[in-house]
Amino acid sequence: MFSKSKKSENKDVVVAPVPIPPKDTKEDKSAMETSSPPVENKVFTKVAPSVLSSDLKVKGNLLTSGDIQIEGIIEGDIQAHLLTVGETSKIKGEIIADDVIINGNVIGCVRGLKVRLTNKARVQGDIIHKAIAIESGAHFEGTVQRTDNPFENAPEKKK
Repeated sequence: MFSKSKKSENKDVVVAPVPIPPKDTKEDKSAMETSSPPVENKVFTKVAPSVLSSDLKVKGNLLTSGDIQIEGIIEGDIQAHLLTVGETSKIKGEIIADDVIINGNVIGCVRGLKVRLTNKARVQGDIIHKAIAIESGAHFEGTVQRTDNPFENAPEKKK
């Protein structure tokens, strides 16, 4: 059975001295410059979504391969993997994303594989999608077009 042990025996602990690097010299700098960069860990980690708060106003395009949640005002085009448009947000521009969830106001074309308009959504513009869900109470003015590739005829972005 298990029993509570008395005190563990003191084991000898060896502490290795930590070398102190010499002061910067020309030799040290040249050695550092010629050394190869550290090898990156190729383990992929999920990155937290970027959040633009309700007190933020952006004039310009947003481009990310990750997820983004917008609560503020955006005047420009947005490209993302997952885009969540918050209730307090106002977007004026084209949206291109794999997944789009709209809770706020959007004026412009929306292109996405999956597009969802919640009951708080207000959209003025065309929606080009592969799959769409529109909740009761959503306000939508524009056309809806279903296609297998909603990004196919998207206008080219200015660089």
